[in-house]
Amino acid sequence: MSSTSNAPLRPEELHRITKTAESALVQEVIDSDRKAEAEKKAMQEAFMARDVRPDVIERVNAAVRRAAEARKHELELFRFPASFCNDGGRRINNNDPEWPASLEGFAKRAYETYVKELKPLGYKIKAQVMDYPHGMMGDVAMFLLW
Repeated sequence: MSSTSNAPLRPEELHRITKTAESALVQEVIDSDRKAEAEKKAMQEAFMARDVRPDVIERVNAAVRRAAEARKHELELFRFPASFCNDGGRRINNNDPEWPASLEGFAKRAYETYVKELKPLGYKIKAQVMDYPHGMMGDVAMFLLW
């Protein structure tokens, strides 16, 4: 019996249709995963290469002034994935006093700028893991406190 519009589909034909659909879905997932991994890699490379802006002090002054006027005592500076730390964010998550040693790229350069420019004035800095997607450490936020 051949497959025509008047004849029922054979089980073999249904299996072939199912396998084709499954293969297409698997390929979509593979392509999506590759794209997401490439985007993550590009974001990490940009973060690692990013430098502290030359006008950082003016920008920080404006931001802390606005925060102080709003009666706040801290300011979130930036966020980045915990995976960008050389220990995956473990020292930050455990509130280890040596957490700055885990910083890489832009976060490390920003911390060094803090040590040089702001710490001598009495500012404090802290880092905190902000979320735990799928039970894993997600983003780290860096805060400036006064």
